[in-house]
Amino acid sequence: MSDPLLRLSATSPDLSGELAGFLAGRAPRAGRCRVFAIEGRSGAGKTRLAAELSRRTGWPVVHMDDIYPGWEGLAGSVPLVRHWIVAPLMRGGLPRWRRYDWQRGEYGPWEETPVGRELIVEGCGCGARELRPYLAALVWVDADARVRAERLDARFDAAVYAPYRSVWARQEERFHVEHCPRGHADVVVDNS
Repeated sequence: MSDPLLRLSATSPDLSGELAGFLAGRAPRAGRCRVFAIEGRSGAGKTRLAAELSRRTGWPVVHMDDIYPGWEGLAGSVPLVRHWIVAPLMRGGLPRWRRYDWQRGEYGPWEETPVGRELIVEGCGCGARELRPYLAALVWVDADARVRAERLDARFDAAVYAPYRSVWARQEERFHVEHCPRGHADVVVDNS
């Protein structure tokens, strides 16, 4: 574990520009592709940061929410990302994955993500130990527990998420203790 190479604040007037500038200098580690993981706890602001960065750069985003195999699937998502996203990139191909249908509780048809030289993977789990060797950079989005709880309460899908919130929180805690993504982050964004 080491100190991050870069610390940013979400209040910066050009956060996505500063982050894009840093990431542009990183070397590819997944074949010719630079994969940038945006990791953090639920409600930290990962999805929003990924969307802002994608708008700024045009880099595609794969959301872990689309890959998790259900409400107890955080650990199970890591090998799926390696198999569906990383392995094709290592062979010079495109990520090919199946979106999880949260209503039906099963995976849908195969999808491909058009990727040039960059890809953003966003969500809890993308900074796993098994995935880090393939990441050009790991970005940790940090927010304190109170702020995260308020954001989760205000989500558009808060009622759907509510019954599973404690189940998910326990998985996150186990994941972060086991994989320590915050301690391996190249960039830390304070989003409190």
